Amino acid sequence: MLRIIVTSVVMLGVAGAACPLAADPSNKPTRIVSLNLCADQLLLRLAGRPNIASVTWLSRDPNNSNVAELAAQVPVNHGLAEEVIPLRPDLVIAGVYTTRAAVALLKRVGIPVMELGVPRNLDEVRAQIRDMAQAVGERDAGERIIGEVDQRLAVLPPASPPSGPRAIMLNPNGITVGADTLVDEIMTRAGLTNLATRLGVDRNGRIPLEIVVRGGVDVLILNAGREGPPSLATEILHHPALTALSGRVRLVVLPSRLWVCGGPEVVEATERLARVANDLRAAGATQ
Repeated sequence: MLRIIVTSVVMLGVAGAACPLAADPSNKPTRIVSLNLCADQLLLRLAGRPNIASVTWLSRDPNNSNVAELAAQVPVNHGLAEEVIPLRPDLVIAGVYTTRAAVALLKRVGIPVMELGVPRNLDEVRAQIRDMAQAVGERDAGERIIGEVDQRLAVLPPASPPSGPRAIMLNPNGITVGADTLVDEIMTRAGLTNLATRLGVDRNGRIPLEIVVRGGVDVLILNAGREGPPSLATEILHHPALTALSGRVRLVVLPSRLWVCGGPEVVEATERLARVANDLRAAGATQ
């Protein structure tokens, strides 16, 4: 059945491949499909609804998406090529690590595919917004979003590491986030010192709970998944040792939707953590 679908749309795919990913506003794509939650969130902010053929079903979940209301206004897909090809897209946006089988098939039939990487810092966030805005023919909208991000970041106090309060992020399965990541830059820009980076964690790594408890952290940042359904992966977030820390360590629940993707929501994550850093510095100055 899938072979029949592919065969029947080969000519359509080849025609679609002729549509460049250039930013000429007069040649903007008008049937855009997103196969990635992070792509959904940028696309829905940049492009007009009539030009969006479909986004992922994940974007309608307010627990994981920052654009659930916008996503409710357009059709959704589940990352399957069988869903995408009949939409006759002139641009598909995917993540470099997601829906690989579908992406390979879409490329095979000649449908233009733009793949988004994972930003490791705020400069790469800006670059990704610009790249997406160019691809969908909405440069002005992209620059407006970047301007708003920079304006909000500019009013935050200057970052103070390595003297800032020590913090560590703890995710399900005891995974923390270290150097060369967007989370590390968010924490640094907020005025916190990332203990995971100090301990030599590069990108993502598992950290023993004993180190978290005894590491002298001032701020423990928990993934909001702690409030989700019980699982072996999230059990560590409910460990009594972490609860015992609440008397001397600031516990912060930071929803993953604010830092997983490279969109303007990273500013809110930075602002929340900056308020915590400022409170701790103020408390220390009065003691």
